[in-house]
Amino acid sequence: MADKKISRDEIYHIADLAYLYLDNEQAEKLASDLSEIVSYVEKLNGLSTENVEPMMHAVTMENILREDEIHASITKDDALRCAPLHDGEYFLVPKILEVD
Repeated sequence: MADKKISRDEIYHIADLAYLYLDNEQAEKLASDLSEIVSYVEKLNGLSTENVEPMMHAVTMENILREDEIHASITKDDALRCAPLHDGEYFLVPKILEVD
């Protein structure tokens, strides 16, 4: 399979569709970069995936979180002591939503 070389004209056409301005140097660099990407994808398309199990991620995903454990917590009085406004039971905050 031959490597696909993306031309500068194709880059300018894509840039026009996206309403982008590219100078000659940017267009040449982008043409080179996209040609490399297309070449890599062509190599991937040539690989056999017949005996490969489909997966969501390329690496094994493991849960790295610890188990939940019950610990002593701050008391309500201690929490409310630091609050700028409270009614002894709840934090008081400004109303931000109108409810009909």
